[in-house]
Amino acid sequence: MARILITSAIPYINGIKHLGNLVGSQLPADLFARYQRGRGNEVMFLCATDEHGTPAELAAAKAGQPVAEYCTGMHEVQADIARRFGLSFDHFGRSSSPQNHALTQHFAGRLADAGLIREVAEKQVYSNADGRFLPDRYIEGTCPNCGYDRARGDQCENCTKQLDPTDLIDPRSAISGSTDLEVRETKHLYLRQSALKDRLDAWIDSKSDWPVLTTSIAKKWLHDGDGLQDRGITRDLDWGIPVKRGDRDWPGMEGKVFYVWFDAPIEYIACAAEWAEAHGRPDADWQRWWRTDKGAEDVRYVQFMGKDNVPFHTLSFPATIIGSGEPWKLVDHLKSFNYLNYDGGQFSTSQGRGVFMDQALEILPADYWRWWLLSNCPESSDAEFTWENFQQGVNKDLADVLGNFVSRITKFCRSKFGEEVPAGAYGEKEQALIADLTTRIRAYERHMEAMEVRKSAQELRAIWVAGNEYLQSAAPWSTFKTDPDRAAAQVRLGLNLVRLYAVLSMPFIPDAGARMLAAMGSDDDSWPDDVAAALSTLSPGHAFAVPDVLFAKITDDQREDWQGRFAGTRA
Repeated sequence: MARILITSAIPYINGIKHLGNLVGSQLPADLFARYQRGRGNEVMFLCATDEHGTPAELAAAKAGQPVAEYCTGMHEVQADIARRFGLSFDHFGRSSSPQNHALTQHFAGRLADAGLIREVAEKQVYSNADGRFLPDRYIEGTCPNCGYDRARGDQCENCTKQLDPTDLIDPRSAISGSTDLEVRETKHLYLRQSALKDRLDAWIDSKSDWPVLTTSIAKKWLHDGDGLQDRGITRDLDWGIPVKRGDRDWPGMEGKVFYVWFDAPIEYIACAAEWAEAHGRPDADWQRWWRTDKGAEDVRYVQFMGKDNVPFHTLSFPATIIGSGEPWKLVDHLKSFNYLNYDGGQFSTSQGRGVFMDQALEILPADYWRWWLLSNCPESSDAEFTWENFQQGVNKDLADVLGNFVSRITKFCRSKFGEEVPAGAYGEKEQALIADLTTRIRAYERHMEAMEVRKSAQELRAIWVAGNEYLQSAAPWSTFKTDPDRAAAQVRLGLNLVRLYAVLSMPFIPDAGARMLAAMGSDDDSWPDDVAAALSTLSPGHAFAVPDVLFAKITDDQREDWQGRFAGTRA
């Protein structure tokens, strides 16, 4: 039994995430976690809310709540939506946890002791009206590149150009709207990533199985321009983890907090410690996942994230771990994704454009979304969500192929043999199907192990199609008229296919998989290592029930209504 540690990029606390966020990390991570559990492996699947930094403070201010209160409430909202989407986290933690406070301060102390942190005096924008330094995202103005009048001090959302606050035309405070700004000197701590460049470069070179998207982004940051730069790890903010050197104060850093991109990845580790506390487990139980001197040497660690997060997870977080000099587990495989765009443009949280996770669940069950998003996953390039493609994918794949097969075979059996599996020996046609399915299931397993999400979905659909083609060719409704025993064997195979499809489909569509298993009166969700044996699991006389419609088709009227509703009206 393998041990597999899985983390997906932790979402910002500032509101409910859209479908592009979901398919860029959490959903494919859940697919992999469910598959590995189904194969009998020990899995630890961790995620959390990213609660520090400018987005949290701005969102709390907009909501009129203290930031700690806002984060607590939004964590509960995000956790609830994750559960309803079937995301099977072993723990969904919080980067504001005491465990992350302690670990972040611990890592900072270790890095300082190793000479990998330096103090830098720098110029930052200060708002006289707000009485504070303004982080980049707290400054708004007009983009000098495209003229967009709500560009942030770090990036223009409209044209995506990277900016410095001083680049903005007519800059103003995002807190008060004040234009009474000036540039002042402040001191911050920087992680000396440049000192670890060669070690990081060699480590990335050793990952020959990583996606090209992942390694190309990492290499660009390592070698383009002046190469890997040192990075600030502190900010002048009120909300965050206080800057300490382990459990000691850090002279000159009073009133400052660690930068969110320093503490957020450390939450992956802290999340396991939170899991242990929540379940009354000793520290050894979480350390066996994260410390190679405590049992993690045989753990395979896999991360899932969108391409915008790759630099921090291939360079900054590994620099933190390597620089600490301690035996923490480094990632073995980093699966990165391109962007999912929305109906001719981009998803936009600020403009309310696109479908957000809570809205998606209001109109359709989670499995509809899970299947379409995963089968159209933006792996090799950006992908686009359109309502036409969504309707077509649901109707053709889920309703016409899988749902239709389950409905036809169960209803036919009930009409001719009652609600129990009939007897009958498999013939040449059944053996040929078993051989074909064995080949396909082994291919499905290879794609899943390689985290090739689209190819996995294509192979699973082909497995469903094979059952439909068999049923159409065997035509038990015709066979029954002349050879009831032969028809009984065909139906027996068809009912066993329903159970097999339930098991194979569970990583993609867990609710439908569970309903199919329940309809077959089976709790046997064992993986089909032997396909012939799997297709004899339901023995003659075994009772089953005809399930309700697994997937309803999306009508043209529904599609048109939703397309108008989600064009950009979310508050």
